[in-house]
Amino acid sequence: MPDTPPVPLAATPPMGWNSWNTFQCKITEEDVKAAADAMVKSGMRDAGYRYIVLDDGWQAPQRDANGRLQAHHDRFPGGIKALADYVHSKKLKFGIYGTPGTKTCAMIYNGYPGKGLGSHTHEELDAQTWASWGVDLLKYDWCEADKQIPGLTEKTAFTKMKEALKKTGRPILYSISEYGKELPQNGWMYSAGANMWRTTPDISPSWPSISQIIDSQAGLYTYSRPGAWNDPDMLEVGNGMPDDQDRAHFAMWAILNAPLMAGNDLSKMSDVTKRILTNRDVIAVNQNWAGTQGRRLSSTDGRDVWHKPLSDGSIALVLVNRGTGHGEIRFRAKYVGLTGEKFLFRDLWSGETSLKTGDLSFTVAPGSHLMYKAARKSG
Repeated sequence: MPDTPPVPLAATPPMGWNSWNTFQCKITEEDVKAAADAMVKSGMRDAGYRYIVLDDGWQAPQRDANGRLQAHHDRFPGGIKALADYVHSKKLKFGIYGTPGTKTCAMIYNGYPGKGLGSHTHEELDAQTWASWGVDLLKYDWCEADKQIPGLTEKTAFTKMKEALKKTGRPILYSISEYGKELPQNGWMYSAGANMWRTTPDISPSWPSISQIIDSQAGLYTYSRPGAWNDPDMLEVGNGMPDDQDRAHFAMWAILNAPLMAGNDLSKMSDVTKRILTNRDVIAVNQNWAGTQGRRLSSTDGRDVWHKPLSDGSIALVLVNRGTGHGEIRFRAKYVGLTGEKFLFRDLWSGETSLKTGDLSFTVAPGSHLMYKAARKSG
């Protein structure tokens, strides 16, 4: 029999949690353990979330006598390997943060103390260290590395770390971040071996930030594919926006095939936030691959129609109002091949199903949306 090709890392968009949006540099090993516990207890693991990612601020201010990175002794007294083992014991995967220069972003922007915490000239040592700890994902963040290392380019730096990760022999999902300055239009993220790449500046928990990111993703659908995903940054669901905006945010990340990396405090989230993050129907749209991520069909004054074909022949639709007032959003059935037919519209939040024909019109509040799965009616 012919060999079966291996399933690539990130065959579907990665799902998990990242520490930065809630904890930033104050993160502790107890916070990480609490996130892992909550991911299991809340049902998020059963819904598909797998990665617990420890972002910037985990490092001791200096490397050890052998030049290896080490965990902050006060906030991570048990060390990173023991923490990764704990995460693995929950049937989850563990991720960590690094940079290609000499500094991390927290050192540059948050006054984090340290020297030489970036991986420049330490790529293979750091990769081997992370692998020995049981790391399953590396978030590798550009952080103005070219200002620290004159002449260093993103392509060179990110490719060098991918080669170092490969030498470890451990499958480590590779998440690169240069904020969409060069990616994905220049295309080198594939040769750099990235499984996901940032396409935007940093997100914030505000509708203007979410809306701007949505708008910027419209032309990027051709770059996304299994094993390699556009990343419009972590989720801000549960971080202070109104529930309608949280739902719209989550729906859009789903139809964009974006990695679903929660950024809230999982141990303290509300029931509403939990229901949003664990909505199986919305997650199924995100995890379904039928040849393309979601595309924008139309946009009028910030009132958008997005669609995504699904593998069962149905279509996912998001009608989102990024404008400032209530507005009509028209769905033209001919754009998705449903003209003249009866088709079933299933609301992916309420579960209600209705039979519709032809072009449709919806009134949608600002910062809100509607999300449907549309399928031809059989018989």
